[in-house]
Amino acid sequence: QLQASGGGLVQAGDSLRLSCAASGRTFIGYVMAWFRQAPGKEREFVAFITWSAGTTSYSDPVKGRFTISRDNTKKMVYLQMNSLKSEDTAVYYCAAAHTRNIDNYRVAHLYPKWGQGTQVTVSS
Repeated sequence: QLQASGGGLVQAGDSLRLSCAASGRTFIGYVMAWFRQAPGKEREFVAFITWSAGTTSYSDPVKGRFTISRDNTKKMVYLQMNSLKSEDTAVYYCAAAHTRNIDNYRVAHLYPKWGQGTQVTVSS
């Protein structure tokens, strides 16, 4: 029900825009998030956005460089990534959880719905 896309191979300093398309009942009332997982590391929080888009939050490594947004009419979530660094290399996953079913939007295992992941590789 979640389909992530937009990854690729870029150079340090470049930008990429990831997209996540939701289908079915997933989206209305859902908080949407992006996580990433680098080889040999645990999945880590990147950003979340609430249903109304009234609240966004970012992890410290990406704050000021990444922007999460959503289009509720299209059931889409985006992650604009600017000034990419080699340490941003990872598989990026979008995740969804209904607001009433989650109390910590930064914790991966609390999200029941996940996209398949899209690879982002940043060469230095």
